[in-house]
Amino acid sequence: MPATADLAQPGILQALPPLGRSLTFRLTGADPRAALARLRDTFEADWGIVGLGLPLIQALDQHVAGLRSFPALEGSGCSAPSTQQALWILLRGDERSTLFERTTQLVALLADALVLDDALDTFRYRDNRDLTGYEDGTENPKESAAVDAALVAEGGGRQGSSYVAVQRWIHDLQRFRAFPAAQRDATIGRQISDNEEIEDAPESAHVKRTAQESFTPEAYMVRHSMPWDNGLLQGTEFIAFGESSDRFENVLRRMLGHEDDIVDALFSFSRPVTGGYYWCPPRQGDRLDLRSIDI
Repeated sequence: MPATADLAQPGILQALPPLGRSLTFRLTGADPRAALARLRDTFEADWGIVGLGLPLIQALDQHVAGLRSFPALEGSGCSAPSTQQALWILLRGDERSTLFERTTQLVALLADALVLDDALDTFRYRDNRDLTGYEDGTENPKESAAVDAALVAEGGGRQGSSYVAVQRWIHDLQRFRAFPAAQRDATIGRQISDNEEIEDAPESAHVKRTAQESFTPEAYMVRHSMPWDNGLLQGTEFIAFGESSDRFENVLRRMLGHEDDIVDALFSFSRPVTGGYYWCPPRQGDRLDLRSIDI
């Protein structure tokens, strides 16, 4: 494994945990430096992943090359909203008690400068499947290819860091399940029976719209999407790590039909309701390395 991986927050390259909790925080207007220092000194590597948003970096009067706000984008009959926040934390765990306790600790730790704005519990479904029943993350790069796709290789204070895109999608599973089986397969672009790609799937098939090797430059990312369900609504917390935000944004624009007016069939039963870009800083030993932003 390339040495860059040793500098990264380990959760970026690790397999999905059984449970997760996606947290976003907004600024209160107070100086966030002390809160970030406490986060740096407290947050353990095995807790999960920390991402800093542009509003937080600007509040510090700092600059992180390549970090920008998530754009609000529209397509024909579909849209991808921006709900950019200051801080995103993905907690990883095996049981909910720990996630609850760590959330409580983080809320208290950051309270004077950063307030919890949203929290969503996620889980690994079956053998890493979306709630539609289809396997997720099939095309994720592995080992050294994952490092190249997800992590920044060089740059002062950025080596081993990553840029993450976080989007919450709401599925209309009742509508999807009402599609004939062949239409469901054609919507995804894979056969649910064996996960094989359908060669003659329509151009709107999700697999064709998002084929990472079909972009120039290639748009490989390390995706850690996890399902969510609150009893009333269900969907996917889409989480994708890249060495820049360009990879994800190029894919999203194609899904929305910006290239050829063909909208991803995923929008026929699902829609994104959040969108944020965050910079996941590297680590120095056992702690977050925030020296490049003067923390």
